[in-house]
Amino acid sequence: MSRPIIAGIVTALVGVTSSFAVVLTGLDAVGATPAQAASGLLALCLTMGLAAMLLAWRYRMPITVAWSTPGAALLAATGAIEGGWPAAVGAFLIVAALIVLTGAWPYLGRLIARIPPSIAQAMLAGVLLPLCLAPVGGLVANPWGVVPVIVTWLVFARLAPRWAVPLAFVAASVVVAVHIVSTGAELDPALLLPRIELTAPTFTAGALVGVALPLFLVTMASQNVPGVAIMRSYGYEVPWRPAMLVTGLGSALAAPAGGHVINLAAISAALSAAPEAEPDATRRWIAAFSSGVSNLVLCGLSAAFVALVVLAPEGVIPTVAGLALLAAFGSAVQQAIDDPGERMPAVVTFLVAASGVAILGISAAFWALVAGLVVRTVLHAGRRRA
Repeated sequence: MSRPIIAGIVTALVGVTSSFAVVLTGLDAVGATPAQAASGLLALCLTMGLAAMLLAWRYRMPITVAWSTPGAALLAATGAIEGGWPAAVGAFLIVAALIVLTGAWPYLGRLIARIPPSIAQAMLAGVLLPLCLAPVGGLVANPWGVVPVIVTWLVFARLAPRWAVPLAFVAASVVVAVHIVSTGAELDPALLLPRIELTAPTFTAGALVGVALPLFLVTMASQNVPGVAIMRSYGYEVPWRPAMLVTGLGSALAAPAGGHVINLAAISAALSAAPEAEPDATRRWIAAFSSGVSNLVLCGLSAAFVALVVLAPEGVIPTVAGLALLAAFGSAVQQAIDDPGERMPAVVTFLVAASGVAILGISAAFWALVAGLVVRTVLHAGRRRA
């Protein structure tokens, strides 16, 4: 019994510690205060924990739930939006409604599937690029703080790849602790107490088009769809409609508290679904249930994570976030340019997304998708005429 329980604990620890910095970066970029970001982190841990426990127990499958790390990276690339933080919360609620609609109305899921994977992945790669460059900038701005983080990541990327980013976070924590001691910075203990801070949402056209739609597409294309495929590779057929309804409703509950979106786990799904978690496939659901319980426990660290980010010296936390996204960036680039016939539209999509240019208050991610589809339509139409 202890083996799947331990696997679930590892799943939660790896998932949270390897990407919480990305989530906080994204929430901060769209206007959240440290207290609102801490609330969002708590809400995400709470809802994805409950969702994983419900799905695993109900369907006796190792269905794990995570926050959308690529979605958080999208928020970081989007930056400040018209209407500020309340408009971002409104966009989060719209994304939740779209996920619920995807579960209730299969046609929407089929419509999403019609977006060429190369363009969707190129948009994601363009969004991730600026964050992945953070370790390089950090080396220049603060080499003494950033080098230990990168060296730790590199060593364990060779020895224990699963733990490379979490241990890089541990190294960053040590750097922050040394910085606090050396500078004499003071920390109010009250800031370490987890708390929920609700925000009344507002709905703007810019947030709908520039945040909600790209966030929904990124979450579906890089989390939910791959998550189902990974589970299928281990012999599990995820119940699509219930999974979308549960994660969509969970996202709706988390949104007013600052959580952007929860979804089916993709990369970390293998930690609970693989034979290493439990040789008996019928008992691996215990690992997913355990991961959900562990996420509930990690709720208590949400405020501490934010305090760590606030007190960190320049470049340290962005370096952790960038290292956490390198694998996702490499995978997105590979899938974007794998098909020579789709390469040019993908390149255009990537460049527009990476530019970060917002037009009419709408983020570059949306215009990247539009540009890629337009280029693809023109090029393919010319081939058909030829």
